Amino acid sequence: MTDFIPPAKPIIGDEEREAVDRVMRSGMLAQGPEVKAFEEEFSAHFGLGRACVAVNSGTSGLHLGLLANGIGAGDEVIVPSFTFAATANSVALTGATPVFADIAADDFTLDPASVEASITERTKAIMPVHLYGHPAKMAQLRAIADKHGLKLFEDAAQAHGASLDGTPVGAFGEFAMFSLYPTKNMTSGEGGMVSAADDVIERNLRLYRNQGMLQQYHNEVVGLNNRMTDIHAAIGRVQLTKVDAWTKQRQDNAAFLSANLVGVASPPVAEGAVHVYHQYTVRVPEDRDGLAAALKEQYNVGSGMFYPVPNHRLKPFQAEVDLPETERAAKECLSLPVHPSVSRTDLERIVEAVNTLAKAGA
Repeated sequence: MTDFIPPAKPIIGDEEREAVDRVMRSGMLAQGPEVKAFEEEFSAHFGLGRACVAVNSGTSGLHLGLLANGIGAGDEVIVPSFTFAATANSVALTGATPVFADIAADDFTLDPASVEASITERTKAIMPVHLYGHPAKMAQLRAIADKHGLKLFEDAAQAHGASLDGTPVGAFGEFAMFSLYPTKNMTSGEGGMVSAADDVIERNLRLYRNQGMLQQYHNEVVGLNNRMTDIHAAIGRVQLTKVDAWTKQRQDNAAFLSANLVGVASPPVAEGAVHVYHQYTVRVPEDRDGLAAALKEQYNVGSGMFYPVPNHRLKPFQAEVDLPETERAAKECLSLPVHPSVSRTDLERIVEAVNTLAKAGA
């Protein structure tokens, strides 16, 4: 049997281990100089042109970004349903209500027309997700936000290095969150990074992540302990030196798949968009689950179903809303291995497997 090709694979090398050892020897384990350096290097590396604040998870980053922008009880934030639950969870955790809009059929991100139709007198913000590494339709969403006096946020959990018309993801909204979970395009072991559009939002983020204080024992707001450790920041700093090469490999792998796959619809890339392929997601209109099972059983190729249960149908939300493109994507989407550890031989096996099975109607 050939080796299993996993749908995702964290890459941790000797440099990351040495960085952790360096911090362990220093005795400074909690939030300290490594975190500060990581924040500055992250912003500079991705050309964000704004301050970044490191936190202990992507979900914390979304939660604190919302709090830092005054989102709370009685407010509504428009979000996609076709995404990981953290997007809606973070809104609900502030006391606000996530309002689910539909996605566009092409890039799986928020459909501007559905967003505008979802606005009420309680709407305070729009929070698109740059899903699978493809940027959302930010120009249209910004126009809608400005027209209705709303804030625009970014869930950039999967989109490190993505851009649209020359502007990097993370530089569009009042805040943006990047996840640093192990399977993301880069990792700190666990963690998140939040970019802030201005000094007030940045200050609020720093307050909320550290028990509501900037000066010890002078708490200004009711805050949380969402700090990143220096251990995690040290890993992230090393990963920053590698992420560009990994992104190029993801893009090269995606190009090979798109050039050779038949029988499934490859992911399109919008004009002016740089896709960083956190996932390479195809549509399988007929028996997606059967194809996924056959890929593993017959070819030892892993795949991912993101996200078979849309957020609006999850138990905590149960929203009565008509989202046809969301429902279709939940039934059809299948993500194939595209991560940097996938070799040319692996890619050829993936192509052979998908083409053979799709033709056979697996």
